[in-house]
Amino acid sequence: MKILFVGDIFGRGGRRILSELFGAIIEKESVDFSIVNIENLAGGRGFTENLVGKLFNYGIDVMTSGNHAWDNQDGIMLLDKNPKVIRPLNYPPGNPGSGSVIAITKKGVEVAVLNVQGRVFMPGIDCPFRAAEAEVKRLSERTKIIIIDIHAEATSEKEALGFYFDGRVSAVIGTHTHVQTADERILPKGTAYITDAGMTGPRDSVIGMKHSEVLHRFIYQTPARFEPSEDDLWLNAVIVEVDESTGHASAIKRICANSKERI
Repeated sequence: MKILFVGDIFGRGGRRILSELFGAIIEKESVDFSIVNIENLAGGRGFTENLVGKLFNYGIDVMTSGNHAWDNQDGIMLLDKNPKVIRPLNYPPGNPGSGSVIAITKKGVEVAVLNVQGRVFMPGIDCPFRAAEAEVKRLSERTKIIIIDIHAEATSEKEALGFYFDGRVSAVIGTHTHVQTADERILPKGTAYITDAGMTGPRDSVIGMKHSEVLHRFIYQTPARFEPSEDDLWLNAVIVEVDESTGHASAIKRICANSKERI
């Protein structure tokens, strides 16, 4: 089966390019299951119930998030209302929502999606390795197809998690840094891996924001209000091919496309 994972959808520009290209990718690649990261969906920070509903209308199966999942009260409430919108598992117990979900493809195949957040250069929350360890054991009792979104800053932490779960999950896909990496591969025991799936949104920006304002902050070290860019929109994603009988991946392919290019 083929699983599409779309990197962080950033603001209005990201939503626009997703709406233009998502259906064409699904059709051309014969995708069976789709996952998108939405932590930057609403103006670059968090998500809302209205925007999430529009995305589900495209046929998306599961939505993951990250540290910006908590930026909109409406989005926080949605975490308890819609189990297919998940947040990082390793936030302390008592927080709204869930860190994993099992969804079913149109062909009746169960796919588990797990979201964890790194701790290197990030908030000091619970250990992603220990949290994911217990959850992978639980999920594997239901299905062999498990996809992990590791939302983290450090390449080393993402790679370490990939090797830690090699052979036990179908894919470990990094998000958060908004720049697609070129290290996609199948790890020795059969897990697909990429350090970062990239960003779906404005490439003419600094990780989504207008570069003039970001430059002001770096040069003058004084506050500047960042605004999302909507220039030069691109969709970044990966497609993972998984053997349903073993849960192991046989291929992973990067997608980097804009509306001017053929899908």
